[in-house]
Amino acid sequence: MSRLFKGFALALSMLSVLPFFKVHDFYKGINGYAVMFYPLIGALLGAALYGVYLVLYPYVPSMHLGVIIFALWVVVTGALHLDGLSDTIDGLFVTKERALEVMKDPHNGGMGMSFGAVFLILKASSVVALGEEVYLIPLIMLLSRLLVVLEIYLYPYISKNGMGALAKSELKGWQAAVALLYSLVVVALFHSFWLLFIMLFTLFILKYFFMKRYGGFSGDMYGFSIEVSELILLNAVIVSLV
Repeated sequence: MSRLFKGFALALSMLSVLPFFKVHDFYKGINGYAVMFYPLIGALLGAALYGVYLVLYPYVPSMHLGVIIFALWVVVTGALHLDGLSDTIDGLFVTKERALEVMKDPHNGGMGMSFGAVFLILKASSVVALGEEVYLIPLIMLLSRLLVVLEIYLYPYISKNGMGALAKSELKGWQAAVALLYSLVVVALFHSFWLLFIMLFTLFILKYFFMKRYGGFSGDMYGFSIEVSELILLNAVIVSLV
């Protein structure tokens, strides 16, 4: 029970700015549990956003409310995944031999900032366009983090150091299976297996690209994967409404 709680606390502190369990000490033995909870943390954060939507819906114009939800989405996740998105994009505009060095640079490059800004505009527009389908945000946040669980479990980590390497080494098959199982339950509750298939297709594309270019994944690429899959899933829902 202690490892479960510490793993949940670590996952929450890593994937959000919530102050309740500020645990960033990657104790041996809890990192696999933390990864197991990634989709659950995504669903809980998404549920919180939807709760804000329900509270404000009677009082705030719909377009402005969508922007508020988007802003809270960025804030509550601490822009952590956006940083990974920007760093990964910077790495794409140099040779693959220099890419990892560029991604480790704490300063964002011009390409990362430019494409990151475009990405934010697209994501904000997508949240606004969701309209009343905003109730799917918890599912979208769950699936994007399930995608990362599968990346961690299935594919190599390209560095021997860091949290990602520790998570990769400690994540057991049964922990990945638990994450998949409860995620499937949530998908069934939403009657949205089609979104799961889109997530898996996105995983296949990301795997093909990053394995071909780098031979594996890094922490920044996990953040990139979360952000890109969220945008794809948001727009899949929007297209389905047309």
